[in-house]
Amino acid sequence: MISNLHYISQGETPIEHLENILRMCAAGADWVQLRLKDESFETVLKTAKAAKEICIDFPVKLIINDFPEVAKKVNADGVHLGKEDKCPLAARKLLGPDKIIGGTANTLEDCEGLCKKQVDYIGLGPFRFTTTKKKLSSILGAEGYRKLLNSLRTKGNSIPVIAIGGIIPEDLPVLAESGVHGVAISGWLTTHPQPEMIFREIHNQFSEKQL
Repeated sequence: MISNLHYISQGETPIEHLENILRMCAAGADWVQLRLKDESFETVLKTAKAAKEICIDFPVKLIINDFPEVAKKVNADGVHLGKEDKCPLAARKLLGPDKIIGGTANTLEDCEGLCKKQVDYIGLGPFRFTTTKKKLSSILGAEGYRKLLNSLRTKGNSIPVIAIGGIIPEDLPVLAESGVHGVAISGWLTTHPQPEMIFREIHNQFSEKQL
């Protein structure tokens, strides 16, 4: 099952990523994506092993960003692939049928391509400007999500879509109304003094819309 809230790890160092992952797991996360950019394969692998141990203790699903080989080595729950990363079909062949594979999309064409490659969910965005990504695509906004999701459903695609990109508390009701399955959050959640409140709020917002 795809969670309504994907926590995307954040930190200045791999250690900070792990500290934040532990904090979010303790606060009630059920889905964590380890996203280490500009680090070596060895560093990502070492950090992923430690993240896996944290996630086992709670338990929480662990998704590895960009590195399907790391996901396989640490027996993570799956991998999230950016538009310039390995093809989802190749990742599926490597990881097997039981692992979760997600992909990033910015357009309807991106989403349709990922559906054909049988990903388990789509991270669609950006919702608004965010400093998390260096190469930012066109901003979608709530209306962009509505139109795109309607087009996907018209063509018979019901894959869960997760909104990504600069999401803040005030966005949750409008995103829930837009029809997305859930949201992916990094900065706002990392810096929040009481992240457990955010987990409850998001669960309530999106669970109500999906009843």
